[in-house]
Amino acid sequence: MLDAMHSDTERCVRAVQSRDARFDGWFFTAVVTTGVYCRPSCPVAPPKPVNMRFYPSSAAAQQAGFRACKRCRPDATPGSPQWNERADLVGRAMRLIADGVVDNGGVTALATRLGYSVRQVERQLRAELGAGPLALARAQRAQTARILIETTPLTMTDVSVAAGFGSLRAFNETVREIFALSPTELRQRTAKRTRATPGGLSVRLPFRAPLCPDNLFGHLAATGIPGVEEWRDGAYRRTLRLPNGHGIVALRPLPDHIRCDLSLADLRDLPVAIARCRRLLDLDADPTAVDDQLSTDPALAPLIAKNPGRRVPRTVDGPELAVRAVLGQQVSTQAARTHASRLVQAHGEEIEDTEGGLTHLFPTPEALADLDPESLALPRSRRRTLIALVEALTTTPLDLTPGADWEAARERLHALPGFGPWTVETIAMRALGDPDAFIPTDLGIKAAAESLDLPTSPRALTEHATAWRPWRSYATQYLWATSTHPINHLPA
Repeated sequence: MLDAMHSDTERCVRAVQSRDARFDGWFFTAVVTTGVYCRPSCPVAPPKPVNMRFYPSSAAAQQAGFRACKRCRPDATPGSPQWNERADLVGRAMRLIADGVVDNGGVTALATRLGYSVRQVERQLRAELGAGPLALARAQRAQTARILIETTPLTMTDVSVAAGFGSLRAFNETVREIFALSPTELRQRTAKRTRATPGGLSVRLPFRAPLCPDNLFGHLAATGIPGVEEWRDGAYRRTLRLPNGHGIVALRPLPDHIRCDLSLADLRDLPVAIARCRRLLDLDADPTAVDDQLSTDPALAPLIAKNPGRRVPRTVDGPELAVRAVLGQQVSTQAARTHASRLVQAHGEEIEDTEGGLTHLFPTPEALADLDPESLALPRSRRRTLIALVEALTTTPLDLTPGADWEAARERLHALPGFGPWTVETIAMRALGDPDAFIPTDLGIKAAAESLDLPTSPRALTEHATAWRPWRSYATQYLWATSTHPINHLPA
């Protein structure tokens, strides 16, 4: 099983000896003779198998006393695809840790969000990942510190605070322990090949190749809400609501990485902003596993061979996506954008964007709590659906965060008036991140099925699609791509 790959010594050794980049992030290789840990694709000569040790996380390797390799920078690999595929306790916990829950509220906050005791969470994470939530959050803070050291002119005191360390001493000790360099030495080592973006940060977001940017960025641009999102100079830009303030991000697809330019009101939000951008673009997916399975269907194989590596365009905010899904019920993409834009102008928080045309943050559920239904240019039934959603998000909190229980969220959504399979599965696919969400009633899916000689009735198509599991969200992207809709193409 891939979810226990670090325990399959023979397979790990083969991956390291072939420098197979597909397994970067799946496991980490520690070398007992040098005291470093690496990604599988490290360019240095592979060590002897007898000297290799394998760990499921960088935090586990660090706890075992190994430091990060200076050549392959294992702390900068794509994350394990498990944490976007799994709906169990460990998968949910990892998504919440990446979203800053431990840094902002401690392990108690993490356990509360998951609905388990602190002891249960600690035990399960240690059993699977070799490290508890504090160690996993510490590894994330170390990576944030490295980014700030290498890409900004901030003082080390400011870097320490921004990365979430409790003291300058803890910051210095952690950087030395993990990178075998002092913060100053780390900055000097990279000074000639990195630069800061005026007023912000420029970060490289790695991914597993291949990646098809067409539907990913095309979808985000074509459905973008004016004032909240825009396509400008070859980049998708949008506003972000973060724990300590707001931010603006520009994401630009490049051949071997995504360039991420961030402007943050509070630098402490950097790790959360990066995690949300990675989630938005589905960058931790394993396209080889997805495409290999979907290609076994003769109807999908030509689509995959033509443009492999399609990702699922997701979201930076679950409640935002849910509101937008309701506004998009039974209307065109342009009409949905118009409805959302009116909502933003009336209830969104204004921000300033000196680099482009962004003007607002999308309104929170709390900001919509006093919404007057009569002010909405929507059918009466749609107004009732939107108000019911807002009430569910505010009074009896409906969890649509990265750590949500997918099936529990589906049950809550189905119980709301006006929430049918199309709306629920759209939210499951893009807000909850379920890789196996499927929308057989979608008009685009029906048209694609007909053109590919697949069954067109929802029941028959769902039965046929069982062979695509657990990747039906990705199959949906390939089916949608058979149309000429703007969501399938990068803007000019």
